[in-house]
Amino acid sequence: MDERENTEQGTHTPRDVRLLRLIFASQGVTSYEDHVPLQLLDFAYRYTTDILQDAMIYNDYAHPQQTNAGNMGSGHDHNHDDDDDLKNHQLLNNEDIRLAIAARTSYQFKPVPPKKMLMELAAERNEKPLPAVMPMWGVRLPPEKYCLTAKDYTEEPDAKRKKK
Repeated sequence: MDERENTEQGTHTPRDVRLLRLIFASQGVTSYEDHVPLQLLDFAYRYTTDILQDAMIYNDYAHPQQTNAGNMGSGHDHNHDDDDDLKNHQLLNNEDIRLAIAARTSYQFKPVPPKKMLMELAAERNEKPLPAVMPMWGVRLPPEKYCLTAKDYTEEPDAKRKKK
């Protein structure tokens, strides 16, 4: 059996990748490279773990607890087992996660400007007419000083070359 047939049947494809392919198909996306679902899964995993880590930090700050050593927060105490640390750690709630998402969104993703503002900018830009097109053939280049077509070397005269 061909490897492509195995992947289409789902024997070697992870469940999450198959779900992403179904989502793509439902949205009408039929042509994409094979690594696109894996990149989306990687992004989702990193984003989720970062959000949960931030939420844990916010939770620790909002609900500090005294540990047996007298330290504030849920920092790791080397005198106790990990189970003791988990008992002293508050459970995450929706507010902590919402705060982590809002905090990360404000600097991680660039907000899209409103459509009305973009339309105003486009109307302002479109008021200015384009320059007239000169009736000539060939490629229209900017003035010589702005082009990289000029030679950037100087030739030595033949007399100097022969003396050497």
